[in-house]
Amino acid sequence: MIGLGHSGGEIPTVTDLLFRAAETCPHANVRHIADDNLDHSVVRTYPALVDEALHLLGGLRTRGLRPGDTVALLLERLQDFVPAFWACVLGGFVPCPLTPPTDSSELPARLDHLNGLLAGPLLVTTADLQRTLPATELVTASVAELSANARETTVHRARPEEVALLMLTSGSTGSAKAVRLTHHNLLASLRGKTGRLEVTARDVTLNWVPFDHIAAVEFHLMPLYAGAPQIQVEPQVILGDPLRLLRLVDTHRVTMTFAPNFLLAQIVKAVARGGHRPVELSSLRHLISGGEAVVCATARDFLDRLARFGLARNALVPAFGMTETCAGSVFSTQFPDVDAGLEFASLGLPIAGLQMRIVDDNDVPLADGEAGDLQVRGPMVFDGYLDNDEANRAAFTTDSWFRTGDRGEIHDGRLSLVGRGKDSIIVNGVSYYSHDLETVLERMEGVEASSVAAFPTRRRHGDTEQLVVVFSPRAPFRDDTALRRLLSAIRDRVVLHWGFRPALVLPLPSSTIPRTSLGKIQRSRLRQWLEAGDLARHVDRVGALLQGRPDDHRAPDTETEVVLADVYAEVFGLEPGAVSATANFLDLGGTSLEILRLKRRVEQRFGMRDLPMSWLLRAPTVQDLAGHLDAHPTAQDYDPLVPLQRSGHKTPLFCVHPGVGEVLVFVNLATCFANERPFYALRARGFGAGESYFSSFAEMVDCYVRAIRAEQPTGPYAVAGYSYGGVVAFEIAKELEATGERVAFLGILNIPPRIRHRMHELDFTEGAVNLAFFLSLVSREQAAELPRQLRDGLSRQEQLKHLLELAPQRRLNELDLDPDKFAAWVEVAQSLVRLGRTYEPSGTVRSASVFYAEPLRGTKQEWLDTQIREWDTFARQPNRYIEVPGEHYTLMGTRHLATFHDILRKELDLVLGED
Repeated sequence: MIGLGHSGGEIPTVTDLLFRAAETCPHANVRHIADDNLDHSVVRTYPALVDEALHLLGGLRTRGLRPGDTVALLLERLQDFVPAFWACVLGGFVPCPLTPPTDSSELPARLDHLNGLLAGPLLVTTADLQRTLPATELVTASVAELSANARETTVHRARPEEVALLMLTSGSTGSAKAVRLTHHNLLASLRGKTGRLEVTARDVTLNWVPFDHIAAVEFHLMPLYAGAPQIQVEPQVILGDPLRLLRLVDTHRVTMTFAPNFLLAQIVKAVARGGHRPVELSSLRHLISGGEAVVCATARDFLDRLARFGLARNALVPAFGMTETCAGSVFSTQFPDVDAGLEFASLGLPIAGLQMRIVDDNDVPLADGEAGDLQVRGPMVFDGYLDNDEANRAAFTTDSWFRTGDRGEIHDGRLSLVGRGKDSIIVNGVSYYSHDLETVLERMEGVEASSVAAFPTRRRHGDTEQLVVVFSPRAPFRDDTALRRLLSAIRDRVVLHWGFRPALVLPLPSSTIPRTSLGKIQRSRLRQWLEAGDLARHVDRVGALLQGRPDDHRAPDTETEVVLADVYAEVFGLEPGAVSATANFLDLGGTSLEILRLKRRVEQRFGMRDLPMSWLLRAPTVQDLAGHLDAHPTAQDYDPLVPLQRSGHKTPLFCVHPGVGEVLVFVNLATCFANERPFYALRARGFGAGESYFSSFAEMVDCYVRAIRAEQPTGPYAVAGYSYGGVVAFEIAKELEATGERVAFLGILNIPPRIRHRMHELDFTEGAVNLAFFLSLVSREQAAELPRQLRDGLSRQEQLKHLLELAPQRRLNELDLDPDKFAAWVEVAQSLVRLGRTYEPSGTVRSASVFYAEPLRGTKQEWLDTQIREWDTFARQPNRYIEVPGEHYTLMGTRHLATFHDILRKELDLVLGED
């Protein structure tokens, strides 16, 4: 083994830290748990970690890297990240952890910004992610190819003042800053916190935070410093079921882990519901709680409920830290005794070496107990952001104190925070920067430029901060339809960008938004107005717009209704008891992803293997869904018609599924028509247990026509179809017209009339890849190459397994996909493909509105001229051809939803004469 000669005594660099742990504690290890099977793990001893890192170092050196060069690590799995991180450290390269954006369309801009910020770093990722990356100037390498190199025999001898790590602040649209952390910073922090928390080799630590967060780095380096074993758990394992944290503590006798206030609250709720197995928590010495304010009532409830499982009364440790202070730097080991009567827990004393002070607006120190701005300094505090003089001037005082951006008080040396001065929001323990989201939302069509404000609010005794978005619409403020559409689009955009829904999206006239003399929006004043009730009139209007109709609150009165109301509240972030038994999931603004989250939550709470999606879509209220669950039916008659929203006085719109057979793609679009036009979707047969597939194209069309006429006996009708559904809609229109009914609107979305050739291309392999691409499990580039690769000697089962292995785990969790469910979905899609192979268009309809986007192949103009315009052959009157933004699979995605709805709405109103 390579050693640096530091088996004891002071550790000068992080490099020495790893070698000392490997030499003195060779049996200590890193255990990785990657999925819901908590018994399955990958274990590396510290010597094995050194060996793997040295192999990767050999690969990095073949890329010509020199000490001081930056390496960006885009690695989703912790077990990939850890050895890659150490390979960088051992080579003197500076690692910078990244995480893929929730919205893949933002990745090009993020990579471009990263390239400039880090001056052209090497991007290390997995082979699967490497294939999905957009065109970029960054040089990339996969972990697999790097680790295939010979083991290095020499390492870089770092100096304490060298930068060991770069951590990005939040911001994916060109505003992220890189925090420089030196070996000296990190080791000073480790000395201070291991001393304060008395961490020894007898401890067992557990981390579930992703490594783009400084807390994850802290929970990896701290046990190495102490020579203790550690457990690294993928975030979705804990976030998917918080009680797993308790089970892991019990199984592995964990002594130290991390849980922000929001997770404490989720565990309290889960324990209160009951039905969980007993656990033994007496081993847990320290449960660090930071990242957001610790609500005393929540924390005490947590300690009280878990005391019967052996959790010590003093186990919870409220803490404060920042990326700029190498994570935790202030800890309170006396909770709850010192916080009687407080709403938020105090944060205790600084670790050795950290100084704190409270100052006024002129950086003048204040007396003990006075509230002001918190500033810190010490050897664990960074010395500046990478190549950002402007940010550094703003961050530090002339006498080198760091401005944290938080407001606080110090009583007898103990810190309490009373607010925050900088423009950030902390939701579920993660910091988000207002300007990051504002930049994204200002690009949306219909939003007035420079009129978006994102800021936090917190309900009294709330478990976490919540996001509020204020904006000014371009449309007239009295235009309810335009506002409703924009409210839904903004909400969905936030979910896609940050991964959670805002508590409130509030339109305000531009003239009423408070600004400084320089025109900057005053977020703090907006928050004051909101929390004081001064904006109640506007808030009430938003509620009326999104609900679509008044909801007479009825408290749930059956056990099933009570549980479901609690699930709805959990999914939407509402207070327990706030959800009526008549609350409609779709009227509350539920998105397609949230329907899938609801499905998983209901399955978990009721112990179901696979809740039929049709139940959720056809019975979206608490009381209706409870009725389905209480009846315990073993089967349900197939009904193709799914009412996605019933409000509105205009002609209902019936939309036919694309070739994948499912209708979730229409959910977000349907909400845009709330209180304007009922919206129904037609879902293929074969998803339900025991359902047979359609035997012919004619049978499918006849089934859909009967379902439409059962809902709307007479015309005029409005029918549309997306992709494959376009030709089905054409046949439906023909059949309705043949009975003497008037089809006033036929919408065909990006499909030509002749599909047989494409259907013959979609054999099992091509069809499975096509479905995977449609569901964003693989990239466009992968979809082009995979059919050839999969056909090379793999069985059908092996092909499907390989596709799921390529998919991001986060996306599989969102879609609730496992191998059996994916295989079943592929078979439904293949049943539709088989019908399409015999389809030949004939006859005519009165006319159609044909919408076209970027095609799968060729240019948009070629697509229009050579294929789309063939619909003229099948119409008695001139068709209308309407261009829409996006590509074939993204035209109804969140990014283009508002624009597409606007185009579709105008066309419907024009053709139907309902403007």
